[in-house]
Amino acid sequence: MPIYEVNINDFSNDDYTLIGIHTTLNDYRLAYLLNKHLQVNFRRANYDLDFFQKNIESSYIVYEYANTKLDQDWFLISNVFKYTLETESISLFGQSDSTSYLIPEKKKVDFFLKIEGEFDYDFIVKLIEKINQVPQIITSYEIEVNSLKSKDFLIF
Repeated sequence: MPIYEVNINDFSNDDYTLIGIHTTLNDYRLAYLLNKHLQVNFRRANYDLDFFQKNIESSYIVYEYANTKLDQDWFLISNVFKYTLETESISLFGQSDSTSYLIPEKKKVDFFLKIEGEFDYDFIVKLIEKINQVPQIITSYEIEVNSLKSKDFLIF
């Protein structure tokens, strides 16, 4: 009877496209505008992406949309988590505001749009064009997933 070796990379799903979005909008407002302009139906997921690093618990908001016609799953994921640290130094307030990033090498990206499933290059180009037409969005662009050191944080 043959013995099969299992590699952890066999379980990772790299079959997705990632779009970075720069905006000053809150997550719920961005989801609303994407729903309106892209004719999609993002809904707040019943989970967040939670991480515990360097004694800091961070939580990144997730919105979901399932396109059953095209057999695609879309996720709108916050890249930014803001928190307040209690400092031990003698200061007027004793607190400092800090920021943590889901993908630290993309600190300027506010949100990621992750699309899983089958699609062609033209679909992504047209999608980015539509996203960039939303007046409250500064810019959006495709991100090369394989270039990210922290891409495992996007597997859920």
